[in-house]
Amino acid sequence: MAMWRRWAMAGAAWAMVAAPVAAMAQGTLPKLVAKDGRHALLVDGAPFLMLGVQANNSSNYPEMLPQVWPMVERLHANTLEIPVAWEQIEPVEGRFDFGYLDALLPQARERGVKIVLLWFGTWKNTSPGYVPAWVKTDNARFPRMRTREGKTHYAMSPHGAQTLAADRKAFVALMRYLKDKDPDNTVIMVQPENEVGVYQQGRDHSAEANRLFAGPVPAKLGKRGTWTQAYGDGAEAAFNAWYTARYIDEIAAAGRAVKDLPMYVNAAVGDPFAAPGKSGGASGGPDWQVIDVWKAAAPHIDAVTPDLYTRDAKNYLKFLDHYARADNALMVPETGNAADFARFLWPTLGRGGIGWAPFGMDATGYYNHPLGAVTLDDATIEAFAAKYRFLKPMARGWARMAYAHPGWGTAKGAPDAEQSKVMGRWRVAAKYGEWQFGSMDSPWLKAQPPASATQPVGGAAVLQIAPDQFLVTGTDVRVSFDAVDKTRGDTAMMLKVEEGTLADDGSFRARRVMNGDQTDYGLNFTAQPMLLRVTMGTYR
Repeated sequence: MAMWRRWAMAGAAWAMVAAPVAAMAQGTLPKLVAKDGRHALLVDGAPFLMLGVQANNSSNYPEMLPQVWPMVERLHANTLEIPVAWEQIEPVEGRFDFGYLDALLPQARERGVKIVLLWFGTWKNTSPGYVPAWVKTDNARFPRMRTREGKTHYAMSPHGAQTLAADRKAFVALMRYLKDKDPDNTVIMVQPENEVGVYQQGRDHSAEANRLFAGPVPAKLGKRGTWTQAYGDGAEAAFNAWYTARYIDEIAAAGRAVKDLPMYVNAAVGDPFAAPGKSGGASGGPDWQVIDVWKAAAPHIDAVTPDLYTRDAKNYLKFLDHYARADNALMVPETGNAADFARFLWPTLGRGGIGWAPFGMDATGYYNHPLGAVTLDDATIEAFAAKYRFLKPMARGWARMAYAHPGWGTAKGAPDAEQSKVMGRWRVAAKYGEWQFGSMDSPWLKAQPPASATQPVGGAAVLQIAPDQFLVTGTDVRVSFDAVDKTRGDTAMMLKVEEGTLADDGSFRARRVMNGDQTDYGLNFTAQPMLLRVTMGTYR
């Protein structure tokens, strides 16, 4: 096929996606959409990539916001994830106070920053730490789980009807506030509850929970028998997931009936390679082993998402693969804020992620080491800021192209099998520890390794926008292309490598053609990211 025809096909494919999206009116409600197994978050009617930061848990007060905004701006984030707590808005039952949101939303609008609200209600990190005191102290009305021995457990029970009714009432009040006070949709998503489930045991052992556990699984799950018969070792996690998800879905449904914003839940994950029932994450939360249960139980939840604090690239990428599903938009709402986590932005983008956010990004002086950074020094901040600074002007363009085209991404430290990908008739490969010129294994021009060679930095994201054309971005990595089928004697060549950026409509804006020294040893990315459009061909 002639090269001009391939380019024409790529343009036509983009136009088919762009036209209906562009036709949507500005100011419409945000929405999560899916097509061909890929996903997009539409904000003001067009795909939007959340370059997020999450504030610390106790930064959700007007007096703390001056210590939040400077970090948002310094990191070049376009989205702030920040809590709103049940105890905060309803300290006395039936009396609501939205003074915090009265401060937060205008300040976000002034800065052009979108907000994702995190509802800390019945569960926050599985505990009832953010429920009002009138809930915490009345275990008869608002029951906690029971242990196997019949003792009171720390976590609230998902079988507490009055707890659900009270949480739902408060959440509806929050959504009514957003409907009345946020007509321009500064708030683009809401997370009902936070890291739900339970530790120390698999489920509630109250009399009602025991009765339900001994009974048949719901028909909607497509299985037969009791929970143990249907799920074996994973029975308690599946059972707790079903009833926790049903609980949260009722809250989400009631809130969305008032203002239909996209909603997601986040998972305190365990081991991405664990046997059934052995994950180690919060039992009942949307850990990867029970995603199908959550999908069946919670139709008003758009996405289940992983909170990722593992520094092991093998594990991190496996979690991304678990959650990047045709029926589930990939999003990482929390990840570590130490510098070595910054490289995981690239494989998230390469898998079509709609958003990504390091946790604890404010100037309040709190650090959740060892999950994150010891301190937010200049080098740590720059590890994230350099990537966001580069991506922010083209965030909508990338989101649009990722919605329209297949992608791939990887990061330093992943297994060798994760460092290359067959995309059509091309194999794309990533390599680390190389200088921009020369090669470590060259017999005649052996380069010195860069300073980053021994550091946990580097990654790449790739979109295939036409059969022989790709968008490539990343940092601290060498990317190369080769033909998959060499039986005909064809040799791969880069017909054209252009550096540039993306406009909001996804069109590529070239600023130079790279050749010679810049491409003789592959496509070499330093700590300063760039975007390349690569057109491949062959000769014989």
